[in-house]
Amino acid sequence: METILILTYTAFCVAIFKIFRIPLNKWTVPTAVLGGVVLLGSIFLAMNYFQPFTQVGGQIYTTTPMVSNIRARVVSVDVQPNTLVKQGDPLVHLDDTLFKAAVVQQKAALAAAKQNVLVLEAAYKQAAATSTQALAERDRTKRESERYQKGYKRGAFTLQQVDDKVQAAKGAEAAYQAALANEKAAEAAYKSQIDGVNTSVAEAQATLDKAQFNLDQTVVRAPTDGYVTQLALKPGVMAVPLPFKPILTFVSTQDTEFVGAFRQNSTLNIKAGDEADMIFRALPGKSFKAKVTQVLPAIAESQIQANGALLGTNALQTQGRIMVKFELVDDVSQYNLPMGTNVEIAVYSGKLEHFAIIRKILIRMKSWQNYVYFDH
Repeated sequence: METILILTYTAFCVAIFKIFRIPLNKWTVPTAVLGGVVLLGSIFLAMNYFQPFTQVGGQIYTTTPMVSNIRARVVSVDVQPNTLVKQGDPLVHLDDTLFKAAVVQQKAALAAAKQNVLVLEAAYKQAAATSTQALAERDRTKRESERYQKGYKRGAFTLQQVDDKVQAAKGAEAAYQAALANEKAAEAAYKSQIDGVNTSVAEAQATLDKAQFNLDQTVVRAPTDGYVTQLALKPGVMAVPLPFKPILTFVSTQDTEFVGAFRQNSTLNIKAGDEADMIFRALPGKSFKAKVTQVLPAIAESQIQANGALLGTNALQTQGRIMVKFELVDDVSQYNLPMGTNVEIAVYSGKLEHFAIIRKILIRMKSWQNYVYFDH
């Protein structure tokens, strides 16, 4: 862009010298050169600070490595490469034979657990009835023992008869305590619950949910709107739940952003909401309006992580650029640009707006330069 401005000034000087027939001598030529240095230098400095420009920019997007949650063989690949799909659309089908069998097995286990709850209820009621019966027997033998003890004092019963009744009362008490313990055990088994559901039923339901989840994972679905590109997956491949072995890579068309890397000096006057112009190398002769959405608060250079190495001087001797996010205001969907395309960006801070006009002219002139390129 500086070259364009210098060539423009040079052309302007040549035209002035020709039109007004100014002689070329030791006064006129140095004056033109010195005037150009002062004028262009002032324009460059003002624009770099208040209307910064970067050639290092592009569209960023996210990709999702699709890793299988289960181990199964690929049965069919249902997605066509480079074709837009919606969130939830099936991409790949895995062999579900074993997982269907597991679901049926766990459904049977759940039904058995529910039936077992009825058995536990009946056992609890039976234990409660036995406990009530033992309580009545204990009370009866206790009264009988007390009656015999009173009769013994009046001489109505022998000591042996009284002792028999006392022992019978103790036996009835022991039987009652045993029946009561059985009742409490049956009650604990029947009323053992998690969130209002019997524990055995809850466990069977959890196992069924896991089996159903695994069955659902036999259909790999699109996580967002997007497409699959460079598709090499074929039926017969074994999908495994390993993070370093995805079966395909999904390209998301959501949350795509434009990012420009600006020199640290020039970001002093960039803030969210500033207007901007973008030019695409793929679209020569065109410029598009944009606006700043965020100036990222950190740069990648000089970052550290916990490890066994100390921070050295080289880590600080960096010239990292500050990343700035942009939102494209104009619609470029008609051009079918590939995601990740390169852009060049000029930002207008609102200060020294007369220099912004020069920047707008220059960036449009630069877009015309994109018509000219050479492949070596």
